[in-house]
Amino acid sequence: MKHQLFGLLALFCLSFNLSGQEGHNLLINAYNRASTSLNGNWHYIVDPYENGYYNYRYEPFDQQYNPSSNAYFTNTKVEAPSDLIEYDFDLSDTIQVPGDWNTQKEKLYYYEGTIWYKRSFDYVKSKDSNRVFVYFGAANYKTEVYLNGQKLGVHVGGFTPFNFEVTDLLREKDNFLVVKVDNKRTKEGVPTLNTDWWNYGGITRDVKLIETPSTFIRDYFIHLDKEDNGLIVGEVLLEGARANNQTVSIQIPELKLQTIVTTDASGKAQFKMKSKKISYWSPKNPKLYKVRLITDKEQLQDQIGFRSISTENDNILLNGEPIFLKGISLHEESPITKGRANTVEDAKKVLGWIKEMGGNYVRLAHYPHNEHIVRLADEMGILVWEENPVYWTIQWKNPETFNNAANQLEEMIFRDKNRTSVIIWSMANETPVSEARNQFLSKLIEKARSLDPTRLISAALEQSNSKNDPNIKIIDDPMAELVDVLSFNQYMGWYVGTLDICKDIHWNITQNKPVIISEFGGGAKQGLHGDKSTRWTEEYQEFLYQENLEMLSKIKQLRGMSPWILVDFRSPRRPLPKIQDDYNRKGLISEDGTKKKAFWVLKAYYDSMK
Repeated sequence: MKHQLFGLLALFCLSFNLSGQEGHNLLINAYNRASTSLNGNWHYIVDPYENGYYNYRYEPFDQQYNPSSNAYFTNTKVEAPSDLIEYDFDLSDTIQVPGDWNTQKEKLYYYEGTIWYKRSFDYVKSKDSNRVFVYFGAANYKTEVYLNGQKLGVHVGGFTPFNFEVTDLLREKDNFLVVKVDNKRTKEGVPTLNTDWWNYGGITRDVKLIETPSTFIRDYFIHLDKEDNGLIVGEVLLEGARANNQTVSIQIPELKLQTIVTTDASGKAQFKMKSKKISYWSPKNPKLYKVRLITDKEQLQDQIGFRSISTENDNILLNGEPIFLKGISLHEESPITKGRANTVEDAKKVLGWIKEMGGNYVRLAHYPHNEHIVRLADEMGILVWEENPVYWTIQWKNPETFNNAANQLEEMIFRDKNRTSVIIWSMANETPVSEARNQFLSKLIEKARSLDPTRLISAALEQSNSKNDPNIKIIDDPMAELVDVLSFNQYMGWYVGTLDICKDIHWNITQNKPVIISEFGGGAKQGLHGDKSTRWTEEYQEFLYQENLEMLSKIKQLRGMSPWILVDFRSPRRPLPKIQDDYNRKGLISEDGTKKKAFWVLKAYYDSMK
């Protein structure tokens, strides 16, 4: 009877929740909400054949009326000597959450597949009428979540948050949360089978329980008006049985601003507040204001800066003034643990290096990074490019692949739309031109603009040779007409020719738009020295930066760059012994935190622009 009940409830939850997590189902500002952390040691079971998910006919247990006791999500225990239970979470090894499994357990370094996690906990609500959600900062890649044997839902995508309501399933004692995480790469996935970074598996960001009133603040978006930089505008959304006709107070105490609005039938309300005293956020003045949203049941606070970002011909304008983006690209690897980055300390370290370099800008490649880094970028005054993981070649004609990409884009924008440091949403990286791809990216751009019309749109494109002269480079891509900022990757002297060609290369960019060089660079093994013509030496990388910076400075529309890359990072595409050893060596800093000679070349270049 126990298993029949599990099966019925699982089927109910499956039909109710498995349509997928859309961004508007997320809780805004989970970062600042009162919460109970579920981080720490979780028991885990490695399941490469997915025996805990499928029976021997390859039928999912959670879609069966009477799932087997050997379905891992039931967390069944032996109750009689004759019971046949072939797993036990509580006797299994533990692993730290958040964290990737690859660098925590040596035997899992190359593992791609399913691992089950289990965490037991007690929980007593502060008020009987309150609601509770379980919130995941991210898990890579496909995640299926169960509480007390009942399925909450599925999330696809390794770098964006998701949450499920658990109000009616919680017990005061002995709850067990079981999470199935599968990081296998798939051809229909986003990203697809082939990337140039490590496929870290696991629950890689924070897990928490968030308790809210029965009617609560689900969403808000607060920013400067595009036409009037003295006007702060926004909207707020309540959710719950009493979401309509409710008053919401929005306050910015330092500016002595307050407005009270009433929600409509859908729980939404718009507002505006005028001030002549706004101190505008910029890299030189990273001013953040405490913003409070208050209902009769709830008070939520955020830290928001106010700035405008726009383009005019070939200029990028921050608060109406031209700015050059002195940046670098970055993968989400910890400079401390050498695995997937997930802490404030990780973010402080890498952003501190960027400030030391003289930078004011970071490209977060090639997927949304953890929330700590964008929050800290707000505080430190570092402008941010965020990117959807549409990388190289995916299934452009597959509707489900598009829906996946669109959902990840929506979740990225939802989480970070109130982060003032974020100025660019990037749609893709190095994707080959085709009609199907053009339609795919065009629809993503349209979606991004509908979700957030206040920021710039870009994509890391590729260059082409002029028909008449291979030394003249052009941007011949239909996406160039749709983006606000024209960005492209180029690797002169590394993948294209040797460094002596840099003096002959020129760009003929006909688009009247600002240009960002989204990538350039070359590899060097830190500590390996030789002459400047010998690859993998620090001297070669140093000379490559000298030649490329001189070459790129001739582009009259150049308004920024994010060379590849700040820190060496793991990649299974890089097996060269004694040089790469599973690392992409294009970093200006080694994985151990030692700066290479090219770091100082880029710093001198940025310092000269003061």
